[in-house]
Amino acid sequence: MVRAADRAKRPARTSVWLEGKAPRGGTSRGGGQPSGLDRERITEATVRLLDAEGLAKFSMRRLAAELSVTAMSVYWYVDTKDDLLELALDAVFGELSLPDAESEEGWREELRALAVGYRALLVRHPWVSTLIGNFLNIGPCSMAFSLRMREVIRDTGMPAHGQMGAMSAVFQFVYGFGTIEGHFVQRCASAETSQDEYFRQAMSTIGQQPQFAAHFESAADLMEARGGDTVSEMRERDFAFALELLIAGIEAMVARG
Repeated sequence: MVRAADRAKRPARTSVWLEGKAPRGGTSRGGGQPSGLDRERITEATVRLLDAEGLAKFSMRRLAAELSVTAMSVYWYVDTKDDLLELALDAVFGELSLPDAESEEGWREELRALAVGYRALLVRHPWVSTLIGNFLNIGPCSMAFSLRMREVIRDTGMPAHGQMGAMSAVFQFVYGFGTIEGHFVQRCASAETSQDEYFRQAMSTIGQQPQFAAHFESAADLMEARGGDTVSEMRERDFAFALELLIAGIEAMVARG
């Protein structure tokens, strides 16, 4: 366990995965009584709290209360709150089902599967999008996902100099789409309303504003052509079409050589 004073004096850390320390377990140093804790249990509780209450409300004290232990007991297993958030981030990446490297489906289907899974992860855990920008995200589960992404992009036939750009085009799109979707879902839940009702109220309010009226009317045809009777259906159509555009772009660039 690292004391609070010592933690304050230490230089900024780059990643819990670069510390080279074995996970602690067994007993709490404070009196040597079995705590019943380990990193896995603490990480699971962290994910539950982040899902239920969000990143802003998360604290080590709140986590300790959830586990019915003291905050100092938690610090026996992790040195800092950031370490714990990084562990939680990698843990949820372990939920992703990665396409089998020996699959005969082809890169298009594998790319779709990775994109759909990544989007679902961002929606299911809205706090993930923030942490991805804060940490190196180099835990084993995250790295397995990244490696599989690189393999799929390599299989497209894209020249080496374009592979990272192709990967960024697809997965930065998915990151943005999933982040906005996740925040929208979270907003509706906080307002205790359905996504469809929230959307109808927003559109009605915008349509009644004189400065937006002309733009709103011109967009009506686009909304109708978009298809879908619910927000979820419209979103699914948008995501699927955008992803196909990106796949077609990769195909075009590979053909161009």
